[in-house]
Amino acid sequence: MPHEPTSTTGRIREVGETRFLNRELSWLDFDERVLALAEDASLPLLERLKFLAIASRNLDEFFQVRVALLHAELQSDVDVVGVDGRTALEQLAVLRERVVALERREESIWADRLSGELRDAGIVVAPFDELDAAARRELARTFDEHIFPALTPLAVDPTHPFPYVSNLSFNLAVMVADPIAATRRFARIKVPRLLPRFLRLRDASTFVPIETVIGAHLDRVFPGMEVQSHCSFRVTRDADLDLAEDDADDLLLAVEEGLQRRQRLSDAVRLEVHASMADEPRALLRDELELSDADVYVRNGMLDLGALFEIYSALDRPELKDLPWMPRRPRAFAPAGPDEPVDLFAVLRERDVLVHHPYESFDQSVLAFLEQAANDPDVVAIKHTLYRSSGPENPIGRTVTKAARAGKQVVTLVELKARFDEATNIEWAHALEQSGVHVVYGLAGLKTHAKLILVVRREGDGLRRYCHVGTGNYNPVTARLYEDVGLFSSDPALGEDIGKLFNHLTGFSRPDTYRKVVVAPTDLRPALVDWIREEAEAGDGHVVLKVNSLSDPAIIDALYEASRAGARVDLVVRGICCLRPGVPGLSDNVRVRSVLGRYLEHSRLYRFGSARRGYRYSIGSADVMPRNLDRRVELVVPVESPALCERVEEVLQLLWADDRLAWELVDATWHRVPTARGVAAQEELQARARARTRAPEGGAE
Repeated sequence: MPHEPTSTTGRIREVGETRFLNRELSWLDFDERVLALAEDASLPLLERLKFLAIASRNLDEFFQVRVALLHAELQSDVDVVGVDGRTALEQLAVLRERVVALERREESIWADRLSGELRDAGIVVAPFDELDAAARRELARTFDEHIFPALTPLAVDPTHPFPYVSNLSFNLAVMVADPIAATRRFARIKVPRLLPRFLRLRDASTFVPIETVIGAHLDRVFPGMEVQSHCSFRVTRDADLDLAEDDADDLLLAVEEGLQRRQRLSDAVRLEVHASMADEPRALLRDELELSDADVYVRNGMLDLGALFEIYSALDRPELKDLPWMPRRPRAFAPAGPDEPVDLFAVLRERDVLVHHPYESFDQSVLAFLEQAANDPDVVAIKHTLYRSSGPENPIGRTVTKAARAGKQVVTLVELKARFDEATNIEWAHALEQSGVHVVYGLAGLKTHAKLILVVRREGDGLRRYCHVGTGNYNPVTARLYEDVGLFSSDPALGEDIGKLFNHLTGFSRPDTYRKVVVAPTDLRPALVDWIREEAEAGDGHVVLKVNSLSDPAIIDALYEASRAGARVDLVVRGICCLRPGVPGLSDNVRVRSVLGRYLEHSRLYRFGSARRGYRYSIGSADVMPRNLDRRVELVVPVESPALCERVEEVLQLLWADDRLAWELVDATWHRVPTARGVAAQEELQARARARTRAPEGGAE
């Protein structure tokens, strides 16, 4: 079929439309929206630099996960067709065109905008050959003392086979000639990961890409040889572990072995080279990596713009960054006086508490809850899940370790298969087991993505359960960067449900029935379909969802049916969206928007009902994707307190009012929402958190 570009994003899409948008192209649409933030002159300069780095890292993940999957489909004997009707080969062809356009846009943002604006602000990012003599002498000393001893040139010749090039490593391809023997060789130099990508001069405002420093001193690396050319390159590999879980007697050992295989044997899916690389080394790399010309991406500027995070983190230039934000202590957990402790259990016996990160403090809610449980002699058990975290040094690890050493029963369910965090979670598992924590790994074939804490406390003549259910990971670092919500409760029915779920995950039993919660993969899909159909049949139906991604065909079809029945469907989807809104006769009553900004919109919120019938609110860990509904353990819980429902409604209303950082999807194209009232949802939520609570003593704005 013929192709045509859309008017605003440069997308390539087939004229013969289907009910669904292509998932992979939708991912790249999201990257384009992130890049738009890097171009937004209303944002602080270093924040724009950060968004450029994020877009680059997102593209790395896209190749490791989605493009790798398409490569695997091509190599299989099964013809796999996407929901939009494209084969894997057709998708790869369209994706390459889109990726090349994205890369050119990234390069333009850096070369034509940000690098010059940084220089105007006194921050210089320059290659070695653009520096003055004094700076070159300084870097020559740095090379001799800190770089040269760590370098290992690997030549390729009959006695030296082509070396394995690890995933996302930064490398130099060097062509050297022996003037005496009259021979030429290819050599690869890997830049060790422990070295910084940018070397900072003593003036503290000049950053030099390390590959340009190494390139300028190759005579030291190849003494007596003639260096004919050198050029940087990167390789992206498949990030899938490819585990046979059903055959694994020890899942921890299987994941460890899978990580080792991935480091050694995973297939290459992309080769990035600088445009200056000659044909000979480019062809050698392509052939040795078993790639086609379509898998080679030629960059005109610096490779790996994601490394610009280093510069963002290194610079203490508050005037070029967002104003610092100190998360507030949740009002429900505030002490009566400056020296009075807060009994969180007493608070939760009276009412449920909803917390909203990063506007409200993770440390003074989730960590405080665990800390009190660890110190309370009446607490007999603590159970929690761990999907992504910051490593064993995370205060959660110290807290549950302290609880275990105090004689409490502590169970940590570690998800070993959380992509890109497998090694960190293995480290967690070993450290916690050594400290006396009971570590389990969930169910074979399923990832445990639910975010749960259950505390069992001795009270009166029995035991009482206290719980926390969140939409985000138990990670105090990302809790300052990701927008998430969490529900604390001592509701007996909710506590019983979560206790049943933990018993199912840690023991040997079939899924149980639950009174309040909805669990994937057994119940969530049919529940969502039922809730949507109920709105379709109500006459005044209204579905409101806030998720990270929406790609499940069956749920999308249910939403289409609701729209055709006259129900309103309002969707806030940060990233991938395969639903096509506003199509006559299909989705006339569907609106889709995406809100990006300082914080990563990560919470999953669900609202069904109407003003006449009343609204039902829920929060949970699940996006509306086949993997979440069918291949993960997810949890959705109701929010029942009227006051807490108002909090959820507040978030939804602000996201729909945002006209500064919001985008709207119309049919198949994303458009920036025009600014009329100047509402920025995240800034308004900060203001409301500030109004609700006082800043912590000594906190800064």
